[in-house]
Amino acid sequence: MPSLTRKMKKTGARLRAVAISAAALCLAVTLTGCGRADITHPSAARAHPAPTTQAARLGPVDCREAKCIALTFDAGPSENSARLLDILKERQVPATFFLLGRRHIEKYPELVTRMAAEGHEVASHTWDHKILTRITPEEIREELRRPNDEIERLTGRRPTLMRPPQGRTDETVHDICRELGLAEVLWTVTAKDYTTTDSALIRRRVLAQADRDGIILLHDIYDGTVPAVPGIIDALKERGYVFVTVPQLLAPGTAVPGQVYR
Repeated sequence: MPSLTRKMKKTGARLRAVAISAAALCLAVTLTGCGRADITHPSAARAHPAPTTQAARLGPVDCREAKCIALTFDAGPSENSARLLDILKERQVPATFFLLGRRHIEKYPELVTRMAAEGHEVASHTWDHKILTRITPEEIREELRRPNDEIERLTGRRPTLMRPPQGRTDETVHDICRELGLAEVLWTVTAKDYTTTDSALIRRRVLAQADRDGIILLHDIYDGTVPAVPGIIDALKERGYVFVTVPQLLAPGTAVPGQVYR
């Protein structure tokens, strides 16, 4: 009987460990915005080519053959963005900018225009960085409509991509994005540059996580980030990576409104 008790205790301990691991996984999924199972990988998007008229504007890079990676920046424009654009132009690297409206697009409209003019993808990170899963459907629509209206006014092109603040999304957000013609883009690489001003550390974190079809998340609003970008670009080019925008990463497929990509 004592041996049976010991076995029961061991079994209980194992079950508790499994439960804790599952809870931790669920928490990680929530924090990275993976609110549902059908997240689309870039390679899956590429398996469904878009009509020629749509695919043509996505550029000549074929990520079915090339080792592609996408550099993305959240929460700008900011006082650091002009220098970042200089770096990207010098190294001939396209990026995708998920812009905030309030205090950013409002404050630096000329940088939004420049981003589009220099071949970058200009997308939305909402108007005021509200967590979309905590507000009403009408508030979600407002958070998404306002930056899109301003970006379209400044660039002549309405965004087709958005990134939810903190990556937090759910079925309601998906439905409203579908209604507004927006696909959601998460990330696979994060330097957590909001936690440090150490540019060398930011660079190391990105390089440690980079992989083919990766989507790198950085923030040009933080002082340590832009100085890290040249080293990130140079090191990844040495590894054979080709930098593309998110639409180019998905080509010859195209982002579908209401779908989540990572």
